[in-house]
Amino acid sequence: MFDSSASFRLPDGSVLSPDASLVRLDRWDALNPLQRRDFAPLCRDLVVGLASPSDEGPRGITALRQKLASYQANGEPQRIEQAEGLEGGEVLPGLRLELAEIWAG
Repeated sequence: MFDSSASFRLPDGSVLSPDASLVRLDRWDALNPLQRRDFAPLCRDLVVGLASPSDEGPRGITALRQKLASYQANGEPQRIEQAEGLEGGEVLPGLRLELAEIWAG
């Protein structure tokens, strides 16, 4: 698990830092120490990005959409909006994040 201070280099060269992310241990272990210390060159298995008040307005929304498009173009294709909960699926079986309080503001 990584927080918003962890940046990863995507295949297109983008370096992005989502609010939270997860990489399966076997994929992380396959990186060499230098790759782990720098911007790890891989797509995460799970990315969580939350829109904040700073994302409001034309400039913020454009930047947020560009970031989401970059994730999707680099192999992180599933986008979920306003879901009641988020399931961990095959990456984290049994995980369920309840999101209602987040959407309530």
